[in-house]
Amino acid sequence: MEYIILFAVLFLLLVIYFVRNMYEEKKKKAAFERSLRTRYGKHPAKRYPEGRMQSLKRHAARYIPKGSGGSGKLSFPDGVAIPKDLKPWGIPVSFVDDITCNDLDLDGLFQRIDRCYSATGEETLYRILRNPVFDERQLKRRRELIKYFMEHEEERVRLQIYFAGVGKTGKYSAFDYLDSVTELELQSNKRHIAVLAFMAASVAITFFSQGLGMFLLIALIIYNFLTYFKEKKRIEPYITTFGYFLRILEAAKQLEGLSIPILSENMERIRKSRECFRGFANFAFFLTGQNDASGSPIDVVLEYLRMGLHLNLIKFNTMLEQVQKNQDAIETILWEMGYIEAMISAGEFAESLPEYCFGELREEGRVLEAREISHPLIEDPVSNDIRLEKSLLLTGSNASGKSTFLKTIAIAQILTQTIGVVPAKVFRTGCYRVYTSMALRDDLSGGRSYFIVEIESLKRILDAAGEPEQYPVMCFIDEVLRGTNTVERIAASTEILSGLDEQGVFTFAATHDIELTSLLEQQFTNCHFTETVKEGDVQFSYKLHRGRAQSRNAIRLLGLIGYDEAIVGRATKRAEDFIETGEWA
Repeated sequence: MEYIILFAVLFLLLVIYFVRNMYEEKKKKAAFERSLRTRYGKHPAKRYPEGRMQSLKRHAARYIPKGSGGSGKLSFPDGVAIPKDLKPWGIPVSFVDDITCNDLDLDGLFQRIDRCYSATGEETLYRILRNPVFDERQLKRRRELIKYFMEHEEERVRLQIYFAGVGKTGKYSAFDYLDSVTELELQSNKRHIAVLAFMAASVAITFFSQGLGMFLLIALIIYNFLTYFKEKKRIEPYITTFGYFLRILEAAKQLEGLSIPILSENMERIRKSRECFRGFANFAFFLTGQNDASGSPIDVVLEYLRMGLHLNLIKFNTMLEQVQKNQDAIETILWEMGYIEAMISAGEFAESLPEYCFGELREEGRVLEAREISHPLIEDPVSNDIRLEKSLLLTGSNASGKSTFLKTIAIAQILTQTIGVVPAKVFRTGCYRVYTSMALRDDLSGGRSYFIVEIESLKRILDAAGEPEQYPVMCFIDEVLRGTNTVERIAASTEILSGLDEQGVFTFAATHDIELTSLLEQQFTNCHFTETVKEGDVQFSYKLHRGRAQSRNAIRLLGLIGYDEAIVGRATKRAEDFIETGEWA
């Protein structure tokens, strides 16, 4: 009776434990679902593990040619494989290079947009932002998906719950994991199966000779115990990989169960790829559960079974063979699921903006029109309007808004050709490859001065403009050739900017050299930012004005922040004399 009571109490405690866990899990899921509904478009910035941004960059570089800074694997930005020889297809290759990425803080832009709950969603979104496309059909498809999920809350929430179930991979990319397992040497299961067969035979022998059968069985189990830990150590680094693939396949299966007509083509590609992994999840708990540190009685029993029978080693080799044979299928599933989540994230980004539109692509010449456009990384930004049919030359004092405006247009161009969502009321433009030369600095480790870094940066834009069979270039240059003296700077800047314009480059440049506004007025539209000085304080409106800058407040600002009046006075007189005579006294 005492044992019955003891077992009853233990059973009751076990039931209470499981019921409590189920209740807590259900409560967490309900809270998460509420947050998906109530905090849509209001989520705070995410935190990323150290090294995560680097893994995202490695992933994006997988899909561009080696000559453009990538690892050489080519694909359409929407996942369809294309041949290595691009010319017959007439498909230009575009990738936002590292200089442009750094100048525009595209990593910060990605983090502003990213609302993905799975690693593959993050990776796909980042890859999309670094690979502008030129096919209106692809961009139209993205707009349709973004609008759909912005308007259909129930479908969006269900999908986000599934993506959250897939989860993250830490600082590594899911494709880093895929690369690691595809390069691993596949080992045969023949030895493990032979040992299991001998164990079964030894059990049969016990019916005829109990002593001999038990001896053989124990000897085989000891052999497996002795060889287990060495082989377990070999596979341990890859268990997380298979765990992630299993979560991906489970989420893919759940997605297939949803009836969302707009995703029918994506779901069909996922379904066909998932067929390659029949049986992949069968008995996977023998493998993926071996790192469970809960210490429950069930886990202890399973671990002894693994040691004695090598069931996890057998399962690992089986799963590894499936992955290595079906790498393309895994990549398709990862892309399709990541693509869907990236579009949901883009919709939430749009919802978070005070004003947004879907950028429109035009085919006629160099035309750009923006109304109420603003920078997405600035809180309470000042918006501006502009319409251009030729290149732009910006003038104005420091801190007046020139650099920010250049970055605003560059980011809007990239957004138009990636996710489509632009922080503006209207944004119309053409298809361009975007290059910048803005936030440059000395290369001390390479022994290169600022000027050398700058002219090399500008040269890469000229080279890109001269590439045949490519879309035209749109470039953004802040303070042309600031690293050299005034006379040579003005002379060289005039020829470089003029040369870019003659090559068909849609150029946006900022300068302090007012002389350029006259020298280039036939090719460039002049606009400027200005400021007002009132009661000892300088105020910037950050509003764009047509024409060249007229104010000269740099010396006056010296006095406002406390420079000696004598210095300010002499500097003012020296500047006035030069303007009048054209010579420095």
